[in-house]
Amino acid sequence: MPPDNEAIAEQVFVALADPSRRAILGALASGGPATATDLAGQLPITRQAIAKHLTLLAEAGLVTASPGERRRVRYRLRSAPMQVAQQFLAAMARDWDGPLDALKDHLNRRSGDAEDRHH
Repeated sequence: MPPDNEAIAEQVFVALADPSRRAILGALASGGPATATDLAGQLPITRQAIAKHLTLLAEAGLVTASPGERRRVRYRLRSAPMQVAQQFLAAMARDWDGPLDALKDHLNRRSGDAEDRHH
């Protein structure tokens, strides 16, 4: 995976590590674009905390801000960074599958050998 994609994936994982940020992303996913004030009305998180979380989510590329009427900024989801993170996890899983399968086969052979010795 290119280094820039690895950096994107890392930012996504950092962003997703916080339950408040996951709640904000969930609210945007289910309700569509919203302002920080809208989100504060839906979630048990203060508007100030939501604004800080939205800044981090925007830096990670997971949300994008677009100015609306009366200078109210609406945030909407961006899926591209999440797709990069999913590709990173898929590649990691592929890398793990081979050694894990080999270990499983090895352990199965050893347990078979042990059973043969006991009979």
